Amino acid sequence: MQNYLNDNRGKIIEELFDLLRIPSISADSARKQDVSRCAETIKGLLIKAGLEQVEVLQTGGHPVVYGQKIIDPELPTVLVYGHYDVQPPDPLDLWTTPPFEPEIRDGKIYARGASDDKGQLFIHVKAIEQMVQTGSLPCNVKLIAEGEEEVGSTHLGNFLKEHREKIAADIVLVSDTGMISLDEPSIMTGLRGLSYIEMEVAGANRDLHSGLYGGAVANPAQVLSTLIASLINDAGRITIPGFYDDVEELSSAERHQLAQAPFDLDRYKQTLDIAEVTGEAGYSVMERVGIRPSLDVNGIWSGYTGEGAKTVLPAKAFAKISMRLVPNQSSPQISQLFIDHIKGITPKTVKVTVTPHHGGEPWCIQDDLPAYRAACRAVREVFGKEPVPVRGGGSIPVVALFEAELGLKTILLGFGLDSDAIHSPNEHFGLINLFKGIETVPLFYKYFAESPDLRTLCGEKV
Repeated sequence: MQNYLNDNRGKIIEELFDLLRIPSISADSARKQDVSRCAETIKGLLIKAGLEQVEVLQTGGHPVVYGQKIIDPELPTVLVYGHYDVQPPDPLDLWTTPPFEPEIRDGKIYARGASDDKGQLFIHVKAIEQMVQTGSLPCNVKLIAEGEEEVGSTHLGNFLKEHREKIAADIVLVSDTGMISLDEPSIMTGLRGLSYIEMEVAGANRDLHSGLYGGAVANPAQVLSTLIASLINDAGRITIPGFYDDVEELSSAERHQLAQAPFDLDRYKQTLDIAEVTGEAGYSVMERVGIRPSLDVNGIWSGYTGEGAKTVLPAKAFAKISMRLVPNQSSPQISQLFIDHIKGITPKTVKVTVTPHHGGEPWCIQDDLPAYRAACRAVREVFGKEPVPVRGGGSIPVVALFEAELGLKTILLGFGLDSDAIHSPNEHFGLINLFKGIETVPLFYKYFAESPDLRTLCGEKV
């Protein structure tokens, strides 16, 4: 492996840079052709890596790229999942260098998608290439790269159903997560789900003069602000009736195990430039973002926001709200609870429209699963330390989909860091993370293939 990395280091970086230059923003309809171009670029990389039957498969939205290498149908099969779409780069003025012109600074690659998820998907492509070239691939491999993860994987559920036989496997391997640090490696054992909502509060049939109408006609911006403020109480609890009914409550032993992950509160606050943290009373910061649900305003707008003054009473106000969910909660159910609650508390002085957008289900895996232990062994060999199990605060809807639709367990073997600024300006990915990832992934294949009991390794199939 080291010979492969030493001989190909420059070429690996060059190919990743070509991928990062493509503005494959799935949320922006104006970038549809760029998303398709990125899919074709991924196809070329898979062919170069030695995969076969490589194709770009159309969906109701952006395409999925597929490739496979079957060395023996009797051997186990790893299904690799990643996504090639990226978040919008806004605000552009906060980037030190343009988001789609990758640059290396201080040993890190700066570009949109460098960590989430092009850089981490690329790790698997290069790991497969190395194993194929050296004849060391110990089992079968299939790979799918989708172009809609950042907009909720809207069409992936149908894709999995339609191509069930094509993508049949024994375990799913995903690198779209992170680890605590290079010195404290970790593997994610859980993810929060997601319910994403948009609200519109409408008042009068047009913008009004705030002097002539202010105090007599309801201001949608103020009503919206009041509604949102009421959703979380002083103890940090979400006030929607029934919201916590199905929330998984971890035992003291489970909470103790999760608390073994190192966390420096002062450094956390210093890094974010905040004086204090907030959240649900009775839980640590790591628990608040890992094992407890949350509700956050992602965007809010109304009225006049240009330069100078305009004394307007706006006709409408809008907000986008996301709720992160934990095991046993259901995104459709939580979305409906939100809708019913908001409609119930909205005053008659305005009209409210609540529109659910994409969602995803929470997920967790048992850390005694042999496949998980194979991943731990690979990480320990490369990083020199036993990885810590952690629960992640983010959402990867496809992980729950794989289990629901295909009956497959997923191993989250992530190589990013919390400091990578994913979804933010100046996103980056460390070169050492990239190359250690390429070194770690083949070891997972090795230990996975050596398992004496594949059924135990992968979990019961549905």
